[in-house]
Amino acid sequence: MNAAADRKLFLGGRLKRLRRDLDLSQTAMAADLGVSPSYLNHIERNQRPVSAQLLLRLAETYDVDLRNLGQSGGPASEAELSEVFADPLFQGLAVPRHEIMQLAEDQPAAADAVLRLYRAFTDRRVRDRAEVEAGGGAAPTDSPSEWVREYVQARHNHFPDLDVLGEALHDALRAEAPAPDEGFEALARARLFARHGLTVRTLPAEVMVEWTRRFDPHRGRLLLSDALGPSSRAFAVANQLVLMEHGPELQVLTEAANAPDAPTRNLLKASLTNTLAAAVLMPYAAFQRTAEETGYDLARLQARFGVGFEQVAHRLTTLSRPTARGVPFFLMRVDQAGNVSKRYASGAFPFSRFGGACPRWRLHSAFRTPGRIVTQIIETPDGGRWFTLARTVDRQGQDAFTEGHDLAIGLGCELRHAHRLIYARGLDLQKPEVTPIGPACRLCERHPCAERAAPPVGRALTVDDWSKSVSPYPFA
Repeated sequence: MNAAADRKLFLGGRLKRLRRDLDLSQTAMAADLGVSPSYLNHIERNQRPVSAQLLLRLAETYDVDLRNLGQSGGPASEAELSEVFADPLFQGLAVPRHEIMQLAEDQPAAADAVLRLYRAFTDRRVRDRAEVEAGGGAAPTDSPSEWVREYVQARHNHFPDLDVLGEALHDALRAEAPAPDEGFEALARARLFARHGLTVRTLPAEVMVEWTRRFDPHRGRLLLSDALGPSSRAFAVANQLVLMEHGPELQVLTEAANAPDAPTRNLLKASLTNTLAAAVLMPYAAFQRTAEETGYDLARLQARFGVGFEQVAHRLTTLSRPTARGVPFFLMRVDQAGNVSKRYASGAFPFSRFGGACPRWRLHSAFRTPGRIVTQIIETPDGGRWFTLARTVDRQGQDAFTEGHDLAIGLGCELRHAHRLIYARGLDLQKPEVTPIGPACRLCERHPCAERAAPPVGRALTVDDWSKSVSPYPFA
């Protein structure tokens, strides 16, 4: 029997938070749900599990997304909090796992506050070290990229208003097409010229220097580097088009986020602009329908919408429209040194926030087979199983200065969704071959592991003169 399916759901903290967000008393919510106030009180205190019938009533009464309500953890997950409390800063406290779980489940706002404080602390620690090495110098107090990443992830990388605008603009472009098979880039260029008086010019990379795209408002020109491939060039034109057509809406969404400073606001607007550009290139309904019909075949999606592998993979993490949900994917992008430059998820995310991914995950070995998709079923320490695929991609604007600096994209979903993917066909998903993985090495207690890069925090090493383990850091 599937242990996860048989597990009782104790959602007291999230139910209490929902009730408070709705500004309801226990008595009022109990009346809405047809249960007694004492029964609801027991559920909120995690003395009773939430039944399937009560979950359905919640969905019907308050229009609750059951997938989000039932997910493990909130803004701060147990894995992320465990990594925070494993920091040597907290040595000697030995915060037990059940307290960490209780914090994540019952006090999600407080848990998120702990993560924000820890992130600020680690950023300050890194800056202090850099200032000492450089001999002083001021540094900003916030990390714009981390703030934007958290803002996007808090919304499960889904912005329904932008999807609606993207579909409408895509349809308008198609209605203006002189021929049914006219390419998107040509249509977007024509609209930029006809409606906004803008022309698009492609210049040598040596002339553009560091820029892949640059807008010259005085001459009414969009300048593109010839280092861009066809899909990147189409995306750059789409980016300029949505800024011209929907600049005010993007600005309103940006201001509503209350970013802490101008650099963060600018980075957020760029992120929202990219989201809208992707929604024009890959309109939600058509993209989600094609994905389902093709078994989420990324090559077919690339060909159908004229986009690149990374663009398709990123778009797959945004399919959370209630009436047409896609497979809830997560995405991670790394370079050959293991640095993570993207983390997005439309559902649960199996990896810790502050550490790197486990070297046993084939995302890191994808560099040995450039351009080829490799699949793997992994199991995390909590028993969760995930179907994943990984492939290398080139950096945008790759030229002689960046040759060989490939990136790797990891895409995955919970194993229960794998039957919908073409990449899982022919596999025994009931008794799959599974690779156990862990979080960052200093948190992982799997032993022995030949790939271990650091000993786990709080565990004594068992190195002696008489034996040698396959692991460089054996422990009891």
